[in-house]
Amino acid sequence: MKKFFLPLLSLVLTALLAVGCGAAPDAAPAQPETPPPAAEPEAPESPKSEVASTDQMAPVKDVVDPDMEPVHAGALQDGTYHIAVDSSSSMFNVTACELTVEAGQMTAVMHMGGKGYLYIFPGTGQEAAQAEEGALIPFTEDGDGAHTFTFPVEALDTGLDCAAFSKKKEMWYDRTLVFRADSLPQEAFREGAFATAKTLGLADGSYTVSVALEGGSGKAKVDSPAALRVESGAAYATVAWGSSSYDYMRIGQEKFLPLNTEGNSTFEIPVASFDRKLVVYADTTAMSTPHEIEYTLRFDSASIEKAS
Repeated sequence: MKKFFLPLLSLVLTALLAVGCGAAPDAAPAQPETPPPAAEPEAPESPKSEVASTDQMAPVKDVVDPDMEPVHAGALQDGTYHIAVDSSSSMFNVTACELTVEAGQMTAVMHMGGKGYLYIFPGTGQEAAQAEEGALIPFTEDGDGAHTFTFPVEALDTGLDCAAFSKKKEMWYDRTLVFRADSLPQEAFREGAFATAKTLGLADGSYTVSVALEGGSGKAKVDSPAALRVESGAAYATVAWGSSSYDYMRIGQEKFLPLNTEGNSTFEIPVASFDRKLVVYADTTAMSTPHEIEYTLRFDSASIEKAS
């Protein structure tokens, strides 16, 4: 009996110890905890609906000339051209611009002088604030890291509304832009878009033509009417300034030297077309250091007369 009892007691004690230690020989292994789902990145906020008031804007410059006539894509050859852009605000500074004409449409890539705007919109600030986000034009960066915007251009030489969204102020600002046809090269225009000596039927010879000058400080003057010479179907005008301080003129990259060495500065320049503003540069020596001044000249075809 004693021999039987001792082994049985040993078995009972072993079982009790196993229960006390919580052993569970058939228990399933513990499962690792499921990690929480990763947080989704926050989407960038859409532009807010505030529109800057006149009091919240820098002084506005009137860039629309009432005498300008709109120039549409149909007057231009397909291609890409450098073009000057006038802005109604110094805070919206376009440092360079490429105009692309294709299939009767025009778009412009504007390179900005800063990074303060996140979006633009082809309309007013109120329209931009109510527009769907997909209608807004976001910035891209050019090779130099500058902000650029691709803007639809309805016409040149007309005021176009452009709303700009400020990153710092989180407001829409109303701007007016003018894409200047007078800054395009003559070859950008289709034949017949402007009057030329050929389309006017001017025979070789001497004529006079009225000329209007704009630009600079507004104090410069040129003689009008000016002498006009037509040779082999090309026209050349004599531009006589009211000052002797100009040492050269420039159209594009071509320079023209004075015809005279005494008296008021006088130059002969080509007139590729009439009735449109021609951008010219004149270098003045009247100040402490010589520098170029931008002007425009407009030769009126209706005023052309045979020289006596």
